[in-house]
Amino acid sequence: MNDYIELRIDATPCDEVVTDVLASMLADVGYESFVPDEHGLTAYVKSEDFSDENLNSVIESFPIPFYEFKFATTKVEGRDWNEEWEKNYFQPIVIDDKCVIHSSFHRDFPKCDYDIVIDPKMAFGTGHHPTTSLIIRSLLAMPLEGQSVIDMGTGTGILAILAAMRGASPITAIEIDGFAYENAVDNVRINAHPEINVIHGDASALKDVAPADIFIANINRNIITNDLGAYAAAMKPNATLLLSGFYEEDVEILLNEAEKYNLKFVRTASDNRWACLQLRKA
Repeated sequence: MNDYIELRIDATPCDEVVTDVLASMLADVGYESFVPDEHGLTAYVKSEDFSDENLNSVIESFPIPFYEFKFATTKVEGRDWNEEWEKNYFQPIVIDDKCVIHSSFHRDFPKCDYDIVIDPKMAFGTGHHPTTSLIIRSLLAMPLEGQSVIDMGTGTGILAILAAMRGASPITAIEIDGFAYENAVDNVRINAHPEINVIHGDASALKDVAPADIFIANINRNIITNDLGAYAAAMKPNATLLLSGFYEEDVEILLNEAEKYNLKFVRTASDNRWACLQLRKA
């Protein structure tokens, strides 16, 4: 129970491009957490979701030539993942001097207008990844008071929690992964925002949720493309759609798909080739 497979990939040569692309491709086949370094990438997937076929497919279909990979897998027994993140990975992060994100075990962090406590338990979304921080910056810049919000693929719940802190209401957070769903419920409780309705499900759950003023999806390009029609149906007229989890070169693909659902381009932002796309439902 709660066992993971740790995948270690060493890349030659190694740079941020190769580790980012590997992380994106591995996320598409179920990997949840990624720790890049100067030699490659360490990634984690639940034991029951691991397969040699998926791993080999990622390596063999890597889209950029001239890279060589060596990889190994290790089973990691279930443990206190908070403690693992505290010791190895998760450090407090400050975004635009307005929002600090830290875990309950952190004691030394700066004071900001919005103080979010996240105990990640191996779920994606601590604010460190560019896709999460890009959407956080968008939410910090938008008027949210009294706005209804849907956070699709909520992960740790961080984006829904920030929206609640900024006065949004009502808020629905949806997560397909059972372990991440439980993590989001815990984080909502820790941050004392019981008004956030956390739902265990996928895009099909949207049919039972009232249309929102702001819809957030930080997932990946393939899932977003597949579910964009369901997102649009769950948005009010003139609602805002914030999308991330993909690269700058994917923006045109998503814009072409968005046209089918009367979703119009507003702006885009990027960080280290990761993109955030803002659309409006006309």
